[in-house]
Amino acid sequence: MSAPSPCNQSQTALAHSASTHNAAEAPVTDSSKTREYTLASWNVNGLRAVLKKDPSFIEVLETIDADIFAIQETKLQEGQVDLEIPGYYQTWNYAERKGYSGTAVFSREEPLQVVRHIDSPVADDEGRICALEFAKFWFVDVYTPNSKDQLARLDERLVWDARYRDFLAGLSQQKPVITCGDFNVAHHEIDLKNPSSNRKNAGFSDEERESFTKLLDAGFTDTFRYRHPDVTGAYSWWSYRFNARKNNAGWRIDYFLVSDRIAERITGASILNEVYGSDHCPVELTIEL
Repeated sequence: MSAPSPCNQSQTALAHSASTHNAAEAPVTDSSKTREYTLASWNVNGLRAVLKKDPSFIEVLETIDADIFAIQETKLQEGQVDLEIPGYYQTWNYAERKGYSGTAVFSREEPLQVVRHIDSPVADDEGRICALEFAKFWFVDVYTPNSKDQLARLDERLVWDARYRDFLAGLSQQKPVITCGDFNVAHHEIDLKNPSSNRKNAGFSDEERESFTKLLDAGFTDTFRYRHPDVTGAYSWWSYRFNARKNNAGWRIDYFLVSDRIAERITGASILNEVYGSDHCPVELTIEL
């Protein structure tokens, strides 16, 4: 599939970070005043490196011109990067382990509150979520744990998946949820180039796929498949080996999911596969809320 390239020059972003560990109700806004939001997500696989590439992370952010831009696998500790991006609030979550994991969200609106933990017995100190409450919805950025070679971390991964599913379900009781990020699973055979040879590998094991199905069954819609149910060759991650990206031998493991009750408000879902700088490319959602 040839996905649209990012377009539109934009204004850019600046810093803020609020934090709380308890989800709370927010003021109700006039639902008749709807607008279209542009949302983007990108696993940058090391933000410091992407800041130096051409185009740089800042240039990609400006070009996509999203209302909210989420990133995963920042691989940062607090204070290692000081971004001044006028027009955006910044929310960060760092892993305790150096040079590992990490998430961040850049939003034009100031969040009402931020949650950085899901009280999981595994991976909860790895900076894997940024959940931001806004007036009309919850926005949750996630970097799901990889099950590793020979599925060495599969049991922990499934524990995380169950906790994350419960976490989203709780937020969805308050207001609609939009969650995005690297979910580290290709859901169906259509979502990767070589399904037969990857059946027992991390990211396409039966257990991980079933777990992702449970997440959707809990009340969430895969926005890309909602808009493009039969499109093939649509991938968001490629190995650095074997010229995988050149040959489009990829996987679709980066998603935007929304609460089922707002799925009909989706106006677009794209994979921005012309954006380089990482082994992932950005994914984008437009939705009226």
